[in-house]
Amino acid sequence: MSVIAPNFKLSKFIVAILGDVFWILLLVVLVGIPAIFIILFYIPLPVINGDLLTPFLALSWLVNPTLTIPIVKAFMTTDIFRVMAFPGFGFAVLLAASVIFIERKMMAKLQLRVGPFYCGKVEGILQLMGDGLKLISKEIIIPAKADKPLFWAAPVLFVATAAAFVALIPVAPGWVVADVDLGLLAVFAVIGFFPIITILSAWSANSKYPFIGGIRALFQMVSFEIPLILSLLGVVMVTGTLNLSEIAASQSSFPWIIFLPIGAIVFFITMLAELERIPFDLPEAESEIVAGWLTELSGMMYGLVQLGTYLKLYAFAGLFTVLFLAGWHGPMVIPPFPSELLANGLEMGPITLTIDGFPLFTQEMLNGTLWFVIKTMAVIFFIILPRGVFPRVRVDMLLNLGWTKLIGLCFVNIFIALGLIYAGVLGPGGLQ
Repeated sequence: MSVIAPNFKLSKFIVAILGDVFWILLLVVLVGIPAIFIILFYIPLPVINGDLLTPFLALSWLVNPTLTIPIVKAFMTTDIFRVMAFPGFGFAVLLAASVIFIERKMMAKLQLRVGPFYCGKVEGILQLMGDGLKLISKEIIIPAKADKPLFWAAPVLFVATAAAFVALIPVAPGWVVADVDLGLLAVFAVIGFFPIITILSAWSANSKYPFIGGIRALFQMVSFEIPLILSLLGVVMVTGTLNLSEIAASQSSFPWIIFLPIGAIVFFITMLAELERIPFDLPEAESEIVAGWLTELSGMMYGLVQLGTYLKLYAFAGLFTVLFLAGWHGPMVIPPFPSELLANGLEMGPITLTIDGFPLFTQEMLNGTLWFVIKTMAVIFFIILPRGVFPRVRVDMLLNLGWTKLIGLCFVNIFIALGLIYAGVLGPGGLQ
């Protein structure tokens, strides 16, 4: 026997659904279609039947799947695709979303709970979608005495900084959004914005608990950034480069964690502190200061910060994979492409997935992406694990660990790297 809520009215429900459909169509017409049209002007459109495809004709072709394929193929060769889809923002968001679900189920299993269960047929797989819809629909409440421009800007800046961090991580050979020669320095420059954004968000709320959390975050991030940087000097010394793609490529024979385990351990610990994960979650200590610097954030502002947090988690895990776990290197598990494919590309009806006669997706690219994702998810597992195992440390213990013990271990790691180089084990004439 079904029970209907006494205040439920079918007419109001239908009106609400129609209202949502109206706003969705309005956004598609006023924002979606103009955005696609603008993108078409920046895509090197293909030549179809001897004529160069124009953006005006391409917009009308988008409704025909057989005619859309050449446009999609041309889009996949652009920098916009790398930024928006793979290996940039879209790819990172998918991994971050999967991590949110995995973390919730993993914590439930560790604490003998069920976890997300009802939203979706399989283990609450649609819970993330339900949470996203809830955050979008919730009201955003701004504190009365907050500095409103800074309060609004902080979540957006947080996501933008996390996206910039993601853009520096190479996923496969040649597949990175920003392949800069000083990539590691660029990483440190981007990471340096997080404490600034955190303290600005906490201060702009004009509330007690966010400000306490912001001060804690500032102390924590500053004290751990120095050992974070020093822990990577050993890798820079043995590779002789700051380019992240070159560092990953230098580990074709063995990962650097074999020779520099102390640097890897220090980097992992400082990474936990930078991510504000347990046991270093003092800026968000819910049993002490409600939710720390996130206390006054509500609705999608809170959702943006959570998105940026998990993008930052993926970026740090990917950075650890690139620096210490050989990046995309691993046994070849993707079957080799046929010689016809290498010569002519992949024929799928009207589509040929090639760029200037070469396949769009190579065996090395697919295999490298697979191993990068496997290693990154393994690192994320060990980042999440302390949340269900360790208690929170005190502030004085945290600062003492960052300023004394970890810095000392960093210098030990540097001396080990120097010893390996001068002994001829690594470097010119050595193993690598």
